[in-house]
Amino acid sequence: MNQQIYGTYLDILREELVPAMGCTEPIAIAYAAALARDTLGRMPDKTVLTVSGNIIKNVKSVVVPNTHGRIGLRTAVAAGLCFGKAEKELQVLADATEEDLKELDEWLQTAEISTREADSEQPFDLAVELTAGQETSYVRIVGHHTNVVCIRKNGDILQEKEISEEPAQAPENRELLTVERIVEFADCVNLDDVRETLQRQIDMNLAIVQAGLKGEYGAEIGKILLLSYGNSVHNRAKAWAAAGSDARMSGCELPVVINSGSGNQGLTASVPVIVYAKELNASEDLLYRALLVSNLVTIHLKTGIGSLSAYCGATSAGAGAGAGICYLYGGGYREIAHTIVNALAINSGMICDGAKPSCAAKIASAVESGLLGMRMFMHDSQFYGGDGIVVKGVENTIKAVSTIAREGMRGTDKEVIRLMMQTERELK
Repeated sequence: MNQQIYGTYLDILREELVPAMGCTEPIAIAYAAALARDTLGRMPDKTVLTVSGNIIKNVKSVVVPNTHGRIGLRTAVAAGLCFGKAEKELQVLADATEEDLKELDEWLQTAEISTREADSEQPFDLAVELTAGQETSYVRIVGHHTNVVCIRKNGDILQEKEISEEPAQAPENRELLTVERIVEFADCVNLDDVRETLQRQIDMNLAIVQAGLKGEYGAEIGKILLLSYGNSVHNRAKAWAAAGSDARMSGCELPVVINSGSGNQGLTASVPVIVYAKELNASEDLLYRALLVSNLVTIHLKTGIGSLSAYCGATSAGAGAGAGICYLYGGGYREIAHTIVNALAINSGMICDGAKPSCAAKIASAVESGLLGMRMFMHDSQFYGGDGIVVKGVENTIKAVSTIAREGMRGTDKEVIRLMMQTERELK
């Protein structure tokens, strides 16, 4: 394989498959708040949080970990201010103590925190501005969860990146991703180059799955699937992935190895492949190679869509999981390409209406589409170019779905956010 592409794929995996504690949007807010507090040098008298509509959508209904079950924007920024460790980035809240939680509860009773919606075309845009006496600090994150584009203290710029007011573009190295190259990479990779990254994903994601299956989290979708449809490998693949989301969306304090900035996508891309590998008695090496396929296909599918949109990211990860399981069964490029096309044709209408317990059910639906897409081709059935959104060739279909999600569903995204905010006002 071309060594530049090989090295780029390793870089992408190391950038994307990182641990995060809790839903990544409230964690990004907590990270920005902790960074702003460190910049200010003390706790603020006044806090202003400015966020894009998509951030609101993904924070308003999800539990922030290590906060005694609290939810929402105010909790996320307050937790970051009270006990966040900015140097830990997406695990910014991981080290909370009982004393920290007591401080959080006390501080929230009197804290002056205001929230505003960002006047920006960026789907992912958040800023924290702090004031203490005559001193101020400001931190802004754009595009993805740890992409700090501006840090200011008392009006002086300490750090700044140039950004466009157009929606954020994916890193250039993602342009080298194709399904054919991904399969080639999985076939030839020196597993010592990826072993640590993939084993961490296996260990962390299975740990939160077990927490979801044993605990009482969210809507308990994982448990319901097992109770209702049995213990077949097909059902376990869906139920275990859903159980991880049950726990993650409802405040479980275990970390998840994410994919494309999302813990739910990280769970969806990995857990079904792990379940099938165990069922098939696949070797550890084969499991690693299958996980490379599932993770990289998920990243490839999500790249053209963007970090936040009206398109449910689990759809991409479910197709990725189907591709990885197809690899476990001995599938090569042709079989995997058709699995992806079939899965995208089945489930690409699923919308994202924010992070909350129902994400677990959407994960189950996405995994089902990936598995059905694989089984279709195993039984000589497939969707062809011209069947709805399917275009001839897997890369052309990926581009078509990306365009629909990124451009065509902008209006859907705005309407979803409007409806969610209206419902929240009615409930108050």
